[in-house]
Amino acid sequence: MRKLKVFFVVFFVVFCAVFFSSHLALSQVNKVDSVFEKQVVQIAGIAVSGDSLAPVSFANVLIKGKYSGTMSDFSGFFSIVAKAGDTLIFSSFGYKKNEYVIPDTLPSKQYSLIQMMDRDTVALPVTDIKVWPTYAQFKKAFLNTEVPGSDLARAEKNLDAEVIAKKAANLHLGASGNQKLMLGQRKSRLYSAGQLPPNNLLNPIAWMKFIKAWKEGKLGNQ
Repeated sequence: MRKLKVFFVVFFVVFCAVFFSSHLALSQVNKVDSVFEKQVVQIAGIAVSGDSLAPVSFANVLIKGKYSGTMSDFSGFFSIVAKAGDTLIFSSFGYKKNEYVIPDTLPSKQYSLIQMMDRDTVALPVTDIKVWPTYAQFKKAFLNTEVPGSDLARAEKNLDAEVIAKKAANLHLGASGNQKLMLGQRKSRLYSAGQLPPNNLLNPIAWMKFIKAWKEGKLGNQ
């Protein structure tokens, strides 16, 4: 019995020590996190080329892991609001991507930055240049080359009055035919409103007419 009491006393002491130490550590972590979250920094700077120090116009400045960012202007100047510890990603066509980690020990909420970007070599596909044997052959091939038209040119061609008139002439239905077709379709929809439309596949009368027309050879003549 005495050993059991000693065991419970030791267990209680160890439990209290672990509980208070974990609670203290958690409070310290929350305090550090709260301080860290309040460190919002206004970063203003300029993106320049590493070889000539020329400004990099319209460079993308993104915060890594977030859907926010900005773009430099024509002079390479940019301004962005981020948090301490965030990583800024600089990218532009013809330049390599660069990353900059914002320090978490900045003395002020405003920070100036000069970001240097290295040029990137872009590999272009191989182009074969063929020379025509004579100038006459080149001239003939050049004059017979069909240049694809733009979207506006194709739209104007499709909306040409003469083209539309030719397409309308090939239609078998006129104004009265279109009206009858529309009224017939509307009548069919009203006839089967609230139920499934009729299906002649299971209609015995339709099958009788089909077999009769087949025997008489009317289907072949059509």
